[in-house]
Amino acid sequence: MASVQWSCLILALLSGLVIPGFPGSPSRQLEKRSLSEGEVDGIEVYSTKISCKVTSRFAHNVVTTRAVNRANAAKEVSFDVELPKTAFITNFTLTIDCDTYSGNVKEKEVAKKQYEKAVSQGKTAGLVKASGRKLEKFTVSVNIAAGSKVTFELTYEELLKRHKGKYEMYLKVQPKQLVQHFEIEADIFEPQGISTLDAKASFITNDVLGSALTKSYSGKKGHVSFKPNLDQQRTCPTCTDSLINGDFTITYDVNRESPANVQIVNGYFVHFFAPQGLPVVPKNIVFVIDISGSMQGRKMEQTKDALLKILEDVQEDDYLNFILFSGDVTTWKDHLVQATPENIQEARTFVRNIHDQGMTNINDGLLRGISMLNKAREEDIVPERSTSIVIMLTDGDANVGESRTPKIQENVRNAIGGKFPLYNLGFGHNLNYNFLESMALENNGFARRIYEDSDANLQLQGFYEEVANPLLTGVEVEYPENAILDLTQNTYKHFYDGSEIVVAGRLVDQDMNSFTADVKGHGAINDLTFTEEVDMKDMEKALQERDYIFGNYIERLWAYLTIEQLLERRKNAQGDEKENLTAQALDLSLKYHFVTPLTSMVVTKPEDNENQTAIVDKSGEGPVDSVIPSMAYLDSYQTPPTPYYYVDGDPHFIIQVAEKDDAICFNIDEEPGTVLRLVQDPITGFTVNGQIIGDKSGSPNSETRKTYFGKLGIANTQMDFRIEVTPEKITLWNGAAQSTFSWLDTVQVTQDG
Repeated sequence: MASVQWSCLILALLSGLVIPGFPGSPSRQLEKRSLSEGEVDGIEVYSTKISCKVTSRFAHNVVTTRAVNRANAAKEVSFDVELPKTAFITNFTLTIDCDTYSGNVKEKEVAKKQYEKAVSQGKTAGLVKASGRKLEKFTVSVNIAAGSKVTFELTYEELLKRHKGKYEMYLKVQPKQLVQHFEIEADIFEPQGISTLDAKASFITNDVLGSALTKSYSGKKGHVSFKPNLDQQRTCPTCTDSLINGDFTITYDVNRESPANVQIVNGYFVHFFAPQGLPVVPKNIVFVIDISGSMQGRKMEQTKDALLKILEDVQEDDYLNFILFSGDVTTWKDHLVQATPENIQEARTFVRNIHDQGMTNINDGLLRGISMLNKAREEDIVPERSTSIVIMLTDGDANVGESRTPKIQENVRNAIGGKFPLYNLGFGHNLNYNFLESMALENNGFARRIYEDSDANLQLQGFYEEVANPLLTGVEVEYPENAILDLTQNTYKHFYDGSEIVVAGRLVDQDMNSFTADVKGHGAINDLTFTEEVDMKDMEKALQERDYIFGNYIERLWAYLTIEQLLERRKNAQGDEKENLTAQALDLSLKYHFVTPLTSMVVTKPEDNENQTAIVDKSGEGPVDSVIPSMAYLDSYQTPPTPYYYVDGDPHFIIQVAEKDDAICFNIDEEPGTVLRLVQDPITGFTVNGQIIGDKSGSPNSETRKTYFGKLGIANTQMDFRIEVTPEKITLWNGAAQSTFSWLDTVQVTQDG
């Protein structure tokens, strides 16, 4: 047995680089292991429990892990949790033997000073960072003495959003070893009554899942329990590896005897609105598609596949057009056309013939599409009772024409004039996502990242399905004048089928006998008003079981929703307005103990007569090149300083001069698409190639365009070893089969021979 150790080292060294392009094929066994597997020898994790309590869509989740150090010396224990990006951490406690240390939420700048002081003393930090599409990862480590026990407990809360007709609770489970007591338990309480409830796991067959899973619902209550014994956790009857590594998803919906439901507890109210059975409002939709050179290859093919599938779902009452932008702007038609069978067939032919070319002129592409929608309305080309939508897809930054992002935003904002929403889809990571998000938010839309994976076309289709069926436009939620305070957002451009509008606030008079809520909107046929009358005594009876979960859930739901919306508005605010929004969100975050982008949680643990500080931060969607991690538990282990070189711009090569404490650096100036052979070792048989990509944000007038490595390939023909590395993942091939890992995975590769 020969162990291919240094191939794993290559993965570590190339973690900041890139590559799709090499088919490959390891004929070997791949074993995932814990990131701290080598460090926790002698550590037994004997209990892991995820407890979920949901009341009226508001989820309170507690993840508890218990471990014991059975070794004869002190050991490091790690605690990893992946939680939804939309969730706010509310508490973290660490219990060692009988001593418990709890977290306190502080303003980020205050916590940062404690963190920097700890780092200056050579202490390491755990991480809270992005992990895939929906999650962020919380990691914390602590040294415990021989024979000691440790308990980690992380609490987080979130409002479950209705998506395509159901609420989804998404849990990532990966104990990475057999656990004597492993359990996921969810209790759901919905005053409207539960209509459907389901639970699925991606890592286990239905036969095994069925014997370990129980789920039930009746009336207002639902219950899910997943409790596999040790044998059910094994990858095979005699194996000691755990198969529990993947997604556990709970979905449900509620009864809707009326379009709306209002709940009031302790002076706070929440108003849910989701009418059913309404006719769909016709859409006037313009697709603004980036066809610049960087879209070549798989991205362009996936985009075309998605557009062809979307054309199958467009209704005949809809109107549409395609705007293509690169260095120039071209259109399918001069104006919007109805989605008749003949026009749809012609549109398919147009989409199939799209090809990539040139630079990226976002400004002119968007303005052409917006102008076309405005003109269609002014000239009565489209029905009066219809709604307009702009969907833009791009994979990079503007680099020709108007390339100043503030000016592009101003131009787009003035052109739309608040009349319809803009949805921005960012393909991949080589783009300014904050710009796309900011521009969408200020035009009543939102941004969505499309990940460069094999299912990118499905991601695009999935987004379209969310906005394909508007049931109402110009939605306004109204309450009695002078009866409420601190109302969350109560106006919406659209209500889409399968979604839900949620409004929360405080009552001025808690002793009122009744409460009225009106929702007004424009439907496909006429204007509609939905009125919900709430009798306070009847409400009290309906919610008498509210302590089945937790009693102040509406107040916390209101705080969560308010903070979320304040932070969203803050992204586009300037000056005094931004300071005011920041102050409001910060005050609520501190009051309700939420870890948000403005706060951090501090945990202090006495150790070796010194205070060890833990910092828990909320990560966000930052610039692509942001590499500063969020912080978690600060451990007493000290790593030696490691010298490094940092370079930026074109591919740089550094050669260390053995005789001198110095290095030689040189550049290679090549066009994007060029493949360079970086390493070729005839003795070991290893070859490393790199493909160059261009910097889309560079000035088109510069003499030399900045380039970077966009792809790296590692191959060894002697071992039939090939690997592909990208910023998002690592892929190994074995003939037609392939194995894919993220940078959060640690993989050991061995080969017989």
